[in-house]
Amino acid sequence: MASAVSNLLIYQGADFNIDFTVENDNGTPFNLTGYTVACKIKKHYTSSSFTTVTAGMKSGRYVYDVVITSASGIKSRVLEGTVSVLEGVTI
Repeated sequence: MASAVSNLLIYQGADFNIDFTVENDNGTPFNLTGYTVACKIKKHYTSSSFTTVTAGMKSGRYVYDVVITSASGIKSRVLEGTVSVLEGVTI
């Protein structure tokens, strides 16, 4: 399966969620049974810190990816892109 690219827009201090579908190369849904999923947002790919709360994010551009791990430990990046964080007035 190839990694998809999706650039996101997040408003500082607001709740954010996104749904996406992981597909096999032939377009059928990928069975995620037995897999774990991880996602992180960082200022840049080499950054050692990451963020999980939008109120703590400064406005600007970030990167993210979503990685699935099989029960046998094989990791696959299924989604990646940039995140633009816009300043919020009410945080």
